[in-house]
Amino acid sequence: MPDMTTSTPDRARTRFPGISSRAYEHPADRSALVALRSLSGFDIVLRKMSGLFNERAFRLHFLAGSVRVGDNQFRHVHDMVRDTCYILDLAEVPEVYVKQDPNPNAMALGSDRPFLVITTGLLDLLDDEELRAVVGHEVGHILSGHAVYQTMMQILLQLGTRLAWLPLGNIAISGIIIGLREWFRKAELSSDRAGLLACQDVDASKRVLMKLAGGIALAEMSTEAFLEQAREYDAAGDVRDGLLKFLNLLPQSHPEAVVRFAEIDRWARGGEYQRILAGEYPRRDDDGRASVTEEMRNAANSYKESWERTADPFIGKVRGAADAAASAAGGLFDRIGNNRRDG
Repeated sequence: MPDMTTSTPDRARTRFPGISSRAYEHPADRSALVALRSLSGFDIVLRKMSGLFNERAFRLHFLAGSVRVGDNQFRHVHDMVRDTCYILDLAEVPEVYVKQDPNPNAMALGSDRPFLVITTGLLDLLDDEELRAVVGHEVGHILSGHAVYQTMMQILLQLGTRLAWLPLGNIAISGIIIGLREWFRKAELSSDRAGLLACQDVDASKRVLMKLAGGIALAEMSTEAFLEQAREYDAAGDVRDGLLKFLNLLPQSHPEAVVRFAEIDRWARGGEYQRILAGEYPRRDDDGRASVTEEMRNAANSYKESWERTADPFIGKVRGAADAAASAAGGLFDRIGNNRRDG
């Protein structure tokens, strides 16, 4: 097993001028974001509504009870965030706060002026290259606008719970929540890719997920064994295990660590990562011309490919219905596109 306890020496990294978040977004995440961005004025409405959560109060809370990163406090974190924004071409470097909390975590908060929060537990757990991957993950959330849209989704969820007393309300609300959480999980996969683009160290991105699952003792872990663990989880045991996996996942906002590990491994080896490094990526100047129809079709195809790839026996049982749904969705998107062209 290769030694994973040491950091990659500091080195020049490829910068991505004008990169669009569409370059790294998971198809299911990207289709939703492109659709929302295509609605004229929707971002403005979202930002106004997110004010209901009082972004200023959040910032004041961390300003009062955490350490604001800068030239004189946690300088290495400050430099890392600045460099990450330079690599991913985020014009405004967000404020960063370090919060005393033994639980390893990081988050991007706010919409008008997004800022990052990193816990001391995460700083203690990760080396510099691994931390760079996490910082890139959070900057990816900002570039994609996840914080803005997820705030809106939280508003809808709160409104929904108040309406749950209506007849069939619980069933309808549960369906919405399931869909939203599935989007959130795909958004996490998108940001894992942004983290890899920021650190440009596949091993470091993998180590983050291994440490989040098993702690700091990397000498006791193996990347090959962890990937095999991901394969075993994917295959499950029988249909009952597949159903239990599905039910366990429903309330979660993040995919399981082994799933994220396998996904970043697949993306790093699949060619798309190398093309971006070579400068072949969509630019944000073209975001306004992105096709909702095309992105929704890509999302449907992505799900279909994942169903075909998985060894999960539960998915195997429902694959026929899933493929039919994906094909129907693709046909619908084609008809929509043709109607638009005819009009």
